[in-house]
Amino acid sequence: MAAVRGLVRSRRRERTWTDRYTILFGAAVAFVLAAPAAGRAVGAVPGAADPARAGAGLALIALLVAGALAAARAFGPVALSPADAAWLLLSPLPRRAVLRRSALILLAVSAVAGVTLGMALLAALGAPDHATLRLLAALAVGAATAVGGTSAAVLAQASHRWDAWLLAAIGVALAAAALAAVTSMGPGRHLTTAIAAAPVPAWLAAASASAAAAAVAARAWTALGRIPARVLLDASTRSGNATAAALNLDPATLTWIAEDARWRGRRLRSRPWPAAFGPVRVRGALAVAWQEWRRLSRRPVRLALLAAACAVPALTARAFAPHAHAVPAAAVAVLAAGALAAAAAATTGARRDADDPALARLTRAPRRAVLAARALLPALLGGAWLTLALTALNAAGALPPGPWWPFGALCAPALAAGALRMARRRPVDHALPVLLSPIGSLPTGPLLWALTGADLAALGCAPALQALADGPSPSLAAAQAATGALTLTAYLTLNPRP
Repeated sequence: MAAVRGLVRSRRRERTWTDRYTILFGAAVAFVLAAPAAGRAVGAVPGAADPARAGAGLALIALLVAGALAAARAFGPVALSPADAAWLLLSPLPRRAVLRRSALILLAVSAVAGVTLGMALLAALGAPDHATLRLLAALAVGAATAVGGTSAAVLAQASHRWDAWLLAAIGVALAAAALAAVTSMGPGRHLTTAIAAAPVPAWLAAASASAAAAAVAARAWTALGRIPARVLLDASTRSGNATAAALNLDPATLTWIAEDARWRGRRLRSRPWPAAFGPVRVRGALAVAWQEWRRLSRRPVRLALLAAACAVPALTARAFAPHAHAVPAAAVAVLAAGALAAAAAATTGARRDADDPALARLTRAPRRAVLAARALLPALLGGAWLTLALTALNAAGALPPGPWWPFGALCAPALAAGALRMARRRPVDHALPVLLSPIGSLPTGPLLWALTGADLAALGCAPALQALADGPSPSLAAAQAATGALTLTAYLTLNPRP
C-alpha cells in the first residue's frame, strides 16, 4: 500500500502558482458574471406573494426536488472517471480516499443547486419584512434540502434501507407538489397564505434544518467506504456515457443507453404475436407497429407520469402570470415541449427502423404503410396530452375564454409528424460551420439536430399557436385541422424511407 501511494505521489504533478492563479481568476470571473443575475433575482422578490402564484411556485419547486432526487438515484450519484473506475476502484486503496474527490465535487454542486433552490423559494413566497433574514433563511433551507437529498442518495448506494427512504422522500415531494397545485387552484389557499406570511422566527426555525442536513452529509461521508464496487462501476458507466454524449453533442445515444440498460439481464417470455382482439387480428403494417403499443402497456408508470405532467403548463402559467388571461412565454414553451415529448415517447420502433434499415426490410411490409401505422400511437399520446394540458390551462384561467379542447385533437397529426421526424433524424454533423452570433459562437450541427422535428411540429401547429395569442375561433380550428392533416400526409408521402 505504501509503495502504491508513493508511486502515485511521485507521478503527480505539483500545483504551480500558475495553476493557483488560473483557479482564482476563474472563480473571480464566475463571481462577476453571477453577481448581476443574483442582484436582479433578489430585487425581483415580491413584497407580498399572491396565494395562487405562491402555490404554483411551491408545486414547481417540489416537482424539481422530486426530479433531482430521482435523477441522483438513477445516475449514482457518486461516480468515478473511467480510468479511476478501472484501476483505482478495485485496487487495495481505501475506497473513501478513492471517492474523496468525487464526493467533494458532488457536495459543491449540490450546494450551488441549493442556493438556486433557496432563491426560487423566496421568489415564490415573497419577503414582506426583514428581507435579509428571510433571504438567508431561504438560502439555508435550499442548501439543506439539496445537500441532504444528495447525501441520502449517496447513502442509498450503500444501503437498501436508505434506498427505500429515498423513494419515500420522492413520494413525499410529489405529494407536496400535488397539494400545492390544488391549493393554487382555489381550495385551501389559506395554507399557502399562512406559509408566505410566516414570521421571521419560523423561517429561522426552518433554516435550522441545515443541521440535520449536515448530520446526513457526515453519515454519507462515513458510508463512502461501504459502497459496493458493482454499484460504483454501474454508476460510473452511466455517468461516463452521459458525459461522453454531452461532450460529443450527441444526446441521441442516451436513449439507446437507457434501453440497453433496461433490457440487459432480463428474461424475456414468449407471447403470441400479435395479440388478437376477438375475431379481429392485427395484420400487415399494424402488426409491425403493434410492438410499440405492447411496450407502452408494460410501462404504466410512464403513462402515469405523462398524465401528471399535464398540470405543469398550468402551474407555470400561474407562477409567471397568476391573473393574466394570456399564456406567458414560459408556459407556451413548456406546453409545446410536453406535447412533443409525449408524442415522442412512442417512437422507439421508428428510431430502430432508421438505425437499422436492413432489419426493417425483413418484415416485407410497405415502408410508407409501416410509417403511417407507427404514427397512430404518437398522435394519440400527443393529442391526448395536449388536450388535458389545455383543459388544465383553461381551468386555471390562463387562456382566453373559449373552447380549447378541440385543438388538442387537431394538433395530433402534426405532433406525430414532428415526433417521427425527431426519431428518424441522423446523428449530429460536426463538420458543419460555426455561426457567429451576438451571444457567441453557435455550432450549426447540434443546432440543426435540435430543431429537427420541432420545426415540423411548430409549422403544423401554427394555427393553434396563433389561437394562444388571439383566442380560439372556428376559422383557426378549421385551419389547424387542415394544417395538421396536411403536415402528416406530406411527411408520410415524402419521407417513407429511413
